[in-house]
Amino acid sequence: MAQAPDTLRSIAIIGGGSAGWMAAAALANATGGTIAITLVESDEIGTVGVGEATIPPIKAFNASLGITEPEFVAATQATFKLGIEFVGWGNATSRYFHPFGTHGADFDRVDLHHYWVREHLRGDPTPFDDYSMCKALAQLNRFGPPVDNPRDVRSTHAYAYHFDAGLYARLMRSYAEARGVVRHEGKIVDVARDPLTGNIAHVRLDDEREIAADFFVDCSGFAGLLIGRALETGYEDWTHWLPCDRAIAMPSANSGPLTPYTRSTAHAAGWQWRIPLQHRQGTGHVYSSRFISDDEAAATLRAHVDGEPLGEPRLLRFTTGRRRHAWRYNCVSLGLAAGFMEPLESTSLHLIQMGIERLLRLLPGRVTDGLEAEEFNRATANEWERIRDFLILHYYANTRSEPFWKGCAAMSIPDELAYKIRHFLPRARLVSPDDELFRNPSWLAVYFGQGVIPHGYDRLVDARPDVDAPAQLRRLRELMRAAAETFPTHDAFIARHIRAPRAA
Repeated sequence: MAQAPDTLRSIAIIGGGSAGWMAAAALANATGGTIAITLVESDEIGTVGVGEATIPPIKAFNASLGITEPEFVAATQATFKLGIEFVGWGNATSRYFHPFGTHGADFDRVDLHHYWVREHLRGDPTPFDDYSMCKALAQLNRFGPPVDNPRDVRSTHAYAYHFDAGLYARLMRSYAEARGVVRHEGKIVDVARDPLTGNIAHVRLDDEREIAADFFVDCSGFAGLLIGRALETGYEDWTHWLPCDRAIAMPSANSGPLTPYTRSTAHAAGWQWRIPLQHRQGTGHVYSSRFISDDEAAATLRAHVDGEPLGEPRLLRFTTGRRRHAWRYNCVSLGLAAGFMEPLESTSLHLIQMGIERLLRLLPGRVTDGLEAEEFNRATANEWERIRDFLILHYYANTRSEPFWKGCAAMSIPDELAYKIRHFLPRARLVSPDDELFRNPSWLAVYFGQGVIPHGYDRLVDARPDVDAPAQLRRLRELMRAAAETFPTHDAFIARHIRAPRAA
């Protein structure tokens, strides 16, 4: 059957890495070979490749490609992730767990957290995250998928993964090339635009080859070769809200059992990640260069690495923010070409995933009236800004004494974040829209974990004297501790089900 005149005939993806090859795999799978897809990358340039922690939606992306969990885990040296342990974020001695899944199980028509607030104000010292199945499992270093029974407390947790981003890109490349994606090796030296439409016509490589396409996907990393340099799309700088501008990454050997969670530890001028994989541990120090030198940051990282270093520290410079338009003319930007969200809540790969899914829903023809780009940009801006606000909360809600942290606590915050806090403080009221990535359990984890305690709670709590909240809360904690004991250790689960082959 002949294609309609408006149908896309070709797509060129500029840049590889996780973003480029995830886009190639998804487009090839969705279009079934009806559109010629090429990818241009240079082995000399390489990729950032430090995004090793994810959030639960990555499972849906893999499943949409028909990639099973055992296949994915074995190919990427993955481990499982129940959430993030935050150390020293509220104050220098605080510690809390941001879980995937819910907190406990509601035992009344009033949400559980309102009963917790009342008991906390009355003097009960129990941390809120003690009502998280994820934390109960993490404390015992245990893991298993949730059971399929909503009446069982073992159904209340969720999970994601830690994995090697380079190996994931390799898996995506293998998948994409098996479905007809053609890879070109080379550096781009020029981008030619149509003088009438402004669209990108072709890119020229350093060996004089020209790669033409109807539509382009810019996955060229921080350089933004198409969206930034050629199309001159502006950039929104969010450093005044998210002040960290550098990271030093260094792999290290695993020490002790594999923990089923990421750890984020606050330091004097930033924070450090710890991500366990099967074959190594990912570590890195994210910091503000206004408050600490690169040498001092590297020394801080080395002083807090658990295992033996497996390589030299690698410095990354970045500016947190996003392109003013993620889609311009006939070009969509994904990954670092679209912007940078610091890795505090492991959203980098998720933003790539959502950009791809949005592109598939809005895939244009060869001629477009601009409506697809308009909607793509609206939805992308909304998603990035809501995630940005959630990250800002981590920095803003602190009482540490160092100059970096004092500056964060005193900064002016975006209006929508201020609105949420203003409604939360009087009666623990949550006003996050349902379409946000981070839902109510996540906001509660950070609020309570970092000491943002409301002055009051839902008025219905005191109107229900028959509810024995202390007894119900105690029962929930006991149920979760007992339930966690029924799961295998994280190491044992991996060894029994999906141990990866020994890495080279």
